[in-house]
Amino acid sequence: MRIITGSAKGTKLKTPQGFNTRPTADRVKESLFNILGPQIKDAMVLDLFAGTGNLGLEALSRGARHAVFVDHDSASVGIVKENAVRTKLTEKTEVYRNDVLKILLRFKHEKRFFDIVFCDPPYNQGWVQQVLAFFDAHSLLNPCGLLIFEHSRHDMLPSDLKALQVDRVEFYGETVLSFVTIRIG
Repeated sequence: MRIITGSAKGTKLKTPQGFNTRPTADRVKESLFNILGPQIKDAMVLDLFAGTGNLGLEALSRGARHAVFVDHDSASVGIVKENAVRTKLTEKTEVYRNDVLKILLRFKHEKRFFDIVFCDPPYNQGWVQQVLAFFDAHSLLNPCGLLIFEHSRHDMLPSDLKALQVDRVEFYGETVLSFVTIRIG
């Protein structure tokens, strides 16, 4: 796994031993960032279930202003920090070892808002629905913000969203990217 383009282009990222994380496949990541295009420039990014930091670090390499990484696993947090050093992007990063829903509540109280939120939780464990419900009730998105879920075909997004809407869905075999924005009107 490597950074595809930008200031850290070609940097190989450290990945954990075993199967506790499921890094985003390079072809899915490349498609995702082609879709995002110039939206990355100067964005405030939140990378939930960060794993290796692959998505947030790619965003920083492509010109995002700042990225916050959250993972509950201490080994993953260590790898994110190491990968930030490898890419020479540490000054633009914050890394938290915490439960995703707890840190989102903290960010809500701190009134922190993000332009792009990557959410790549373990597949088929209900995390997509829980995180989406939180954002629907307490949006941490800036007005033109984007919440991007990487999930399994079997992880269904709720259809009863009030403040958010699903704008785009892309399929890559078993993997799905769902793009969620603030509902207008």
